[in-house]
Amino acid sequence: MFYESELNNHGLPYNPLKACVVPRPIGWITTLADDGRVNLAPFSQFNIVGFDPGFVMFSANRHPPDWRRKDSSDNAERRGEFVYNMATWDLRRQVTRSSQIYDPAISELDAVGLTAAPSRLIKTPRVAESPVAFECRYYTTLCLPGDSIANTHYLVVGKVIGVHIDDSVIMADGKVDVAGIKPLARLGYADYTYVDKVLPIELEDDWEGQEAAAGHNRYGLYGGR
Repeated sequence: MFYESELNNHGLPYNPLKACVVPRPIGWITTLADDGRVNLAPFSQFNIVGFDPGFVMFSANRHPPDWRRKDSSDNAERRGEFVYNMATWDLRRQVTRSSQIYDPAISELDAVGLTAAPSRLIKTPRVAESPVAFECRYYTTLCLPGDSIANTHYLVVGKVIGVHIDDSVIMADGKVDVAGIKPLARLGYADYTYVDKVLPIELEDDWEGQEAAAGHNRYGLYGGR
């Protein structure tokens, strides 16, 4: 099938666009309001977008019914910082519940029964129950216009300045135990999944020889050409 995205003429009962970019990591973002209240919200439009130094981004649309900007993007800009907390299968209920609280006077962290843990380099706390957290300095915001005001997105980019990893999820070989953590990920529609299996893919036996002949290095496999 083919459809034009502006027309949404796919003829299906649900828009398949987001179901075609999966799985998507969930950025569980903590920010601070001006009054010191901790805001916590999950974003399935999240990813790492650079390394050495690291940069991460999350994309937030607007809140119904008044279509104000979401607190996470507004707070990150105003305070100049935010924290990415890894969402896991064990925390799935808290993740979904934190997405359903719209009242800015309520701290989602408290409402869903989680614990605030201090950051080292910024004032915004992290989620103590999350095994991985990035302290981020706000870098920039890109406004992506929507077909309606509800779907205007604010893509917030932060520079990673501090990384917290629970010692219990570091394996004997020094790698992070991703399968043990079971990171939660978003699919299309209202569907989720989690990572519980890691399958390394090795380079083909003759790949290095092919690269040498072509004048490329092995990193071309990952970075594109």
